[in-house]
Amino acid sequence: MITTVSVFHPVSQTGFADWAALLAASAADSEGCLSARVSTVADGRFEPAVAATFVDEKACDRWVDSPRRAEILRDGRVHGWMASAPMLELVDGVPPPPGVGAFRHDIVSGKVDAFIDAQRDLTGAAGEFSGYEGTSLFVDEDRETALSVLRFRTDRQLSAWVSSRERSAALSGLRSSLTHDFETMSSTTAFGTTVRNDHGRIRQTPNWKSAMMVLLVLYPTVMVLSRFLGPVLDRIGAQPWLALWLSQVVSVGLMQWWLMPWAAKPFRRWLDPVDGNSLRSNLAGAGVILLVYVGCLAIFANVTWLQFWDYVDS
Repeated sequence: MITTVSVFHPVSQTGFADWAALLAASAADSEGCLSARVSTVADGRFEPAVAATFVDEKACDRWVDSPRRAEILRDGRVHGWMASAPMLELVDGVPPPPGVGAFRHDIVSGKVDAFIDAQRDLTGAAGEFSGYEGTSLFVDEDRETALSVLRFRTDRQLSAWVSSRERSAALSGLRSSLTHDFETMSSTTAFGTTVRNDHGRIRQTPNWKSAMMVLLVLYPTVMVLSRFLGPVLDRIGAQPWLALWLSQVVSVGLMQWWLMPWAAKPFRRWLDPVDGNSLRSNLAGAGVILLVYVGCLAIFANVTWLQFWDYVDS
């Protein structure tokens, strides 16, 4: 998924809310749009903004480049409703742009107002830090979820705020209105490494976990390709050096775009360098993967039909 965030600085608030709703509606009507929201504005703490979430970049580009959106933006400029920052694009699995922090929240039922108040206090504290540019808050009251987007001029200044005592103190009020701790948008590579910004420091999955995940997928992939792709390459006359290269191309492609992302999903929390860093989590995840290793070895050791070195064509 991809979410666009357009922040505005209206000269006058008169009529702006209706115009912003029209812009959001144009996104909602576009093919591939999952949601479109206008930001919450409370006591001037939060920036006027419009967020739209799409299934993929193609659907997003279709709306961003649409004549309808261009027409609405032109009309907004006539009334003095100008963009105050370049449009942000937040892509799942990709870190936000430099200086931008994006956080998802699940709100306790009936505590939306308390959540907004806590966000207002948090935003007020952030405003005292160098480089702060603004916060956009998008609350879905029906689903009791929210997205907050924090902008600083540089990553260094964002990290100073994220790791500050002032933020830690302000977060206590926010956490009391959430069903669980908020989620920082993070990045997970195709080979099982998750990258997180935690209290101003970049953390990533330990190498031993990534190695275990690669082996978990690589062994059965190589075994199956050797059994089924190898004979095909032999029949068409491919030389061993070429057959091996073609087999590796297929295995890397399968792992990069399909097998590793699919296999990593059940282990997402274990691979997280922050949430999965406890001793209990480390042992539990490693234990499960070891059991899968044993299962794979047992299958390839006992199922003759899968043994490329000793199979019989039927």
